[in-house]
Amino acid sequence: MAVLESAESTIYFETGLESLNLLIEKGNYSRVFVFADGNTSELCLPVFREMLDDFSDFDLIETDPGEENKNIDFCIGIWKTLLDFGADRKCLMINLGGGVITDMGGFVASTYKRGVDFVNIPTTLLSQVDASVGGKTGIDVDSVKNMVGTFTLPKAVYIESKFLKTLPERELLSGFAEMIKHGLIADKDYYLSLKNSDFRAPGPDAVLRSVEIKNKVVTTDPLEQNLRKILNFGHTIGHAVESYALNSPSPLTHGEAIAIGMICEAFLSHKYAELSKEELEDIKNYISGLYPKYILQPESFETLLKLMQSDKKNEHGQIMFSLLERTGHCAYNCKVTEKDIEESLIYYNSIYVA
Repeated sequence: MAVLESAESTIYFETGLESLNLLIEKGNYSRVFVFADGNTSELCLPVFREMLDDFSDFDLIETDPGEENKNIDFCIGIWKTLLDFGADRKCLMINLGGGVITDMGGFVASTYKRGVDFVNIPTTLLSQVDASVGGKTGIDVDSVKNMVGTFTLPKAVYIESKFLKTLPERELLSGFAEMIKHGLIADKDYYLSLKNSDFRAPGPDAVLRSVEIKNKVVTTDPLEQNLRKILNFGHTIGHAVESYALNSPSPLTHGEAIAIGMICEAFLSHKYAELSKEELEDIKNYISGLYPKYILQPESFETLLKLMQSDKKNEHGQIMFSLLERTGHCAYNCKVTEKDIEESLIYYNSIYVA
């Protein structure tokens, strides 16, 4: 359906995986490894093999599923497995899975023997519109998301809707949050079209539009020096909420946490970046109507602030935000007081608490 160029990478969208065979042949790789988690191995590996006419000339490296496993200990295990297989610098790693797999697999590949080639085949909506595009790799440290990582582009990214059929509704809704974000920061018409769509059946055109928006931003600013920071809208607070909830009895998906972050940061946008009251109300009502109720307990506010203070986007000890000037336009490097951050958390709670 489409081929997008991104610096040294190529993003293949709904074209099948035939070009992957060509890439492997052209690269003259000594070994090919497929990196997946237990869920992907069961549900998506058969689809992968079927699309490649029962391709089997690879070694499978499998890890446990879940964000809690995206850490250095699991990376050490993968590096040792590569050593045990005799992997040299001419091997290829195929990351088949969601954002955890593409983030961690990219990090493992970019650091093994100072870097081996890898490709991403994202199998969740979230990873298709977000994690697999842009060349960010990373792992978590002490519950702080993506604290260690590299900027390393995959040789290619293959986005295929067939994999989305393996997903439950909750995972589709998680990825949909990033699509909403793309509309809010860069394309008002796209945002309005999403409001009239069904997250359970994201059309290829909508997914492609999200990929186009992110690809354009990261191609303009590959190392996140300026414009790329707009992709962080909803994530300064959202990542803190996600990390906090990860250690609770009811962890949130990435999208559920970012939905909370977007409402809070829309509130801050109204206060600091000229987002109108009407637009704030629209964003709050739309997102809260889609995502499940989650109360931010006041006793968690101090911990959430500490997590935000560890955010890698901060400068000179100041928590930095990307905020909406209006729907479809976003500013970055916005400074906000801790008092107002707490006020934004209270604002979010006010949706559910009379």
